[in-house]
Amino acid sequence: MDFLNIPLLAAAVLVFTSTLAGLFSTRIGFSFLLVFLLAGVLAGEDGPGGYVFNDVRLSFWVGNVALAVILLDGGLRTSFSTFRTGLKPASMLATAGVLLSAGITAAAAVPLLGVDWGTALLLGAIVGSTDAAAVFALLTRSGVTLNERVAATLEIESGVNDPMAVYLTLAFIALLSAATGPAPATGTAAATALAITFVQQFGWGALVGALSGVAGAALLNRVSARDAGGGVLALLVVAAGLAVFAGAGLLGGSGFLAVYLFGLVMANRAVASVTPSLPVLDGYAWLAQAGMFVLLGLLATPSRLAQSLWPALGVAAVLMFVARPLAVWWCLRPFRFTPRETTFIAWVGLRGAVPIVLAMFPLLAGTPHAVLLFDVAFVVVLTSLLVQGGTIGWLARRLGVALPEPDDERAARAVFRDFVLDPELPLVEVCAFYGLAEPPDAHLPVAVWMAAALKRPPVVGDAVTLGPAVLAVRDMAQGRITGVGLGLPQ
Repeated sequence: MDFLNIPLLAAAVLVFTSTLAGLFSTRIGFSFLLVFLLAGVLAGEDGPGGYVFNDVRLSFWVGNVALAVILLDGGLRTSFSTFRTGLKPASMLATAGVLLSAGITAAAAVPLLGVDWGTALLLGAIVGSTDAAAVFALLTRSGVTLNERVAATLEIESGVNDPMAVYLTLAFIALLSAATGPAPATGTAAATALAITFVQQFGWGALVGALSGVAGAALLNRVSARDAGGGVLALLVVAAGLAVFAGAGLLGGSGFLAVYLFGLVMANRAVASVTPSLPVLDGYAWLAQAGMFVLLGLLATPSRLAQSLWPALGVAAVLMFVARPLAVWWCLRPFRFTPRETTFIAWVGLRGAVPIVLAMFPLLAGTPHAVLLFDVAFVVVLTSLLVQGGTIGWLARRLGVALPEPDDERAARAVFRDFVLDPELPLVEVCAFYGLAEPPDAHLPVAVWMAAALKRPPVVGDAVTLGPAVLAVRDMAQGRITGVGLGLPQ
């Protein structure tokens, strides 16, 4: 039985020590997920463990299943109100933002790596999207509570941008294969095939996810009435989510989009039934993340990574400091995000397991420079988790996009101001009492005037200037401002 016990013992000890180290690492701002990735590297052929692992197919399979579980968990925890708040800006980031990031990164990869434009564009597609596992995990464990607009945009973007990255990756692999094949496809034929694939990926993914979510909610409401425990319900939800993921893929759609929408629709149509299973699902999601990152770490070969380390670091720097900020700035301009919010969203463009999983597509397809693309993607992920992942909490507080803790009176006063106003009070009466000049439309209630002045859906923490004073949103209910704070000049 040694063939069972020895591998099982090694795997269990590896995950146990990684988890324990991760719990301590978060106290110093070290990414929890990075610990799992490094544990896999240390256990691999170039580390003290010395285990030789090169099964790309197994890693690809495990990576996709794990991402499906993570996206399902993220969808189950997203409310419709939050979804509406961040849907439009997140959709722009998940489509046009990925395209821009991929293009700018590709332009830098050509001189840095010495590759042709086709290969560079493929690399840009691989590293162009943010990672749901990294974003969900690090936002949860960063120790800060972001305002709803920023949090919703980041979470929804990371949940729905994977289909775009997968589509671009497959498209560029197909174009490279066609260009080097015995009968290269014409430009019109290639463009038509890509357009059809795009419609299939997003159309089938959205349709399967939404319809399955409605059916899953109805089933879950019936099953939960039979007093099924949270553990049983969680197992049922995960199995259904994986079936949706695979079913959408068989139809040519995006399994990533389908499983995220499945979780979103089901959770919001069966809130009472889903809630008992969420703690168990959180455990499933963490198990998926741990197994996936350890396995991806095992697949890496540090001695080979060193050969392209500096060019890969150059690509990572361009992606973090040029491509992502430019893409975010351009995409969020119509939505009136503040400069501080835009800066934070640009910085939280975390790369995690998705780029490494996408880098396996060229390995499986036999694309030229596939090994180089995998190594560069791995370095980009390490750099992102180390540099960006370790500074999320600090930067959120520094930029003022984090809401104060309930017991932090000083921070609460700084955000919500000193005086509490009735939001239904006409603004003209506030101006008269505090000696402030009346703005246009001062006859409106304070809450209505603030919502109009913001020119975007308000969230808790938003502020509007009223002459030398400041009005702040203290509370929200069903999309309406229900609490207002007033701060006077010092």
